Amino acid sequence: MTSTPVIEATGLTKSFPGPGKDPIRVLHDIDFTVDTGSVSVIIGPSGSGKTTMLRSLNALDIPDAGVIRIGDVSVDFAELGRPKRGPGSGRTLTRADNALLARYRLQSGMVFQSHNLFPNRTALQNVTEGPVIVQKRDAEEARTDALALLDQVGLSKQADQLPHQLSGGQQQRVGIARALAMKPTVVLFDEPTSALDPELVGDVLGVIKDLATTGTTMVIVTHEIRFAAQVASQVLFIDGGAIVERGSPDQVIAAPTSDRTKTFLKRILDPA
Repeated sequence: MTSTPVIEATGLTKSFPGPGKDPIRVLHDIDFTVDTGSVSVIIGPSGSGKTTMLRSLNALDIPDAGVIRIGDVSVDFAELGRPKRGPGSGRTLTRADNALLARYRLQSGMVFQSHNLFPNRTALQNVTEGPVIVQKRDAEEARTDALALLDQVGLSKQADQLPHQLSGGQQQRVGIARALAMKPTVVLFDEPTSALDPELVGDVLGVIKDLATTGTTMVIVTHEIRFAAQVASQVLFIDGGAIVERGSPDQVIAAPTSDRTKTFLKRILDPA
């Protein structure tokens, strides 16, 4: 008996305003699911729609159409508010829309490319801010959880340091702890190593690999193909705003069937 996916997305469509009258469509009617405890990795060339797809899952970019369910919260994005000028032009959201989106966003934790830590808060304060301010959790309970998470990502000794005192890799690990502190249904990673010096990449990927062994549900946008092959339950290759190929790493990375996927992987894995 198969379990119900923790994420179900159908008909996901997103456009942005273009230089002329017509909007630029970035996502084209995308469908996909994510199983509980799995690691889904999204790969593809720059400009293919990977990050927009991920940000749509967190409603940082609100899709024009499509239904996404994460956990027990579902949003039909075509029914939210009213477009001001057409697709990609923004929406006027009602109070009920905003309340639904607030509940929906709490289902996921986001780890950004550039850390996005509060510069005037210590590592510990960055991790406790969300649980205390947003979730209204007890401050001492949040602090205890945050210290445990910082220890989990190897930063227990840096709890009282400010972001500028940390390396880029350490800041990114604080970002991971911050996302986990919200106890989300799924953790979303937007190219978590792209802004790091090469020697710091391994530390961050190691933390993500460890999370994969704990059953944390993750969706990861990355160019680290060999890492994807090691941790992914499913790989989605996206190009031109559409999913071109999907399957296990053995299927998509080791034995792709699409010519577009083959070309992309050859350029990434064998640049010469």
